[in-house]
Amino acid sequence: MDFIDTVLRAFAIVAVIVVMVRLNGLRSFSKMSGFDFGITVAKGSVLASAAMAPDWEAFVEIAVALVALFVVQGTVSRLRAHIAPFKSAIDNTPLMLMRDGEIFGGNLKRGNISHDDLMAKLREANVLRLSEVRAVILEETGDVSVLHGEASVDDALLDGVRR
Repeated sequence: MDFIDTVLRAFAIVAVIVVMVRLNGLRSFSKMSGFDFGITVAKGSVLASAAMAPDWEAFVEIAVALVALFVVQGTVSRLRAHIAPFKSAIDNTPLMLMRDGEIFGGNLKRGNISHDDLMAKLREANVLRLSEVRAVILEETGDVSVLHGEASVDDALLDGVRR
């Protein structure tokens, strides 16, 4: 009977996830910002807890917590889109680590990125020469974007990036 209950709870929590993603949109599992990433990780943890809940009462409490995370994320997302001070309080600002072949050591320190980490990201992006690197940006999610090649970078791509 425990096995059947676990399977039923797994199906039920997946149904809750599907409904919430349909209501909240595809951003529900994005990592567009550090906040989104944190909420996504929390949702995964809650999802696992729901499937393994010891009984249906605990399952309902966990499902409510999951729905609450979706509601919080949706609310914060809407506030960030419409209220600039709220966005700046919640989100990290992308940080320029390298520009036109020049490594910004101070920004590496600010971003807590080692020189070796930077070189690994450049290799991962198939950079062959540092002089070909147009920009390396530590994104607000913690991802590192590497823009390289012959052409220059459009300024619009660097809007909001701390130099």
